[in-house]
Amino acid sequence: MLVRLPELMSSLGERPVRVLFICHYNRKRSATAERVFAKDPSLDVRSAGTSTEAMVQVNERMLDWADIVFVMDDEQQAWLAHRFPGHPRAAQAVTLHIQDDYHFLDPALVAMLKERVAPHLDRLRAGAPQARLPKPR
Repeated sequence: MLVRLPELMSSLGERPVRVLFICHYNRKRSATAERVFAKDPSLDVRSAGTSTEAMVQVNERMLDWADIVFVMDDEQQAWLAHRFPGHPRAAQAVTLHIQDDYHFLDPALVAMLKERVAPHLDRLRAGAPQARLPKPR
């Protein structure tokens, strides 16, 4: 189900939801997620990796920018907690539990991303209290 853009705008102050996807190298999982969700005009989507060899390495400015952060597995969650202790986006990142077993745009990966991300975006768009995140420091 797609939420109408005017409903989203009113709940988030007249702008798209800012979504950050993070994996290890930013080549397969998070890059696929960015490509898939960037097609939705109600979202502003970026992706990054935790490795120094990532295509784009995640930084504090990205976390400050994001309304919601998705990590692919527990490794990225632990890395964020260690690298950005106390940052609200790092602490509240949603772990999707998707292992690094897929190629870029793998249909199974795309389906899994859509299934696991949609409920979180729907809650955020609806303005559910548990989905509203604190302002970055």
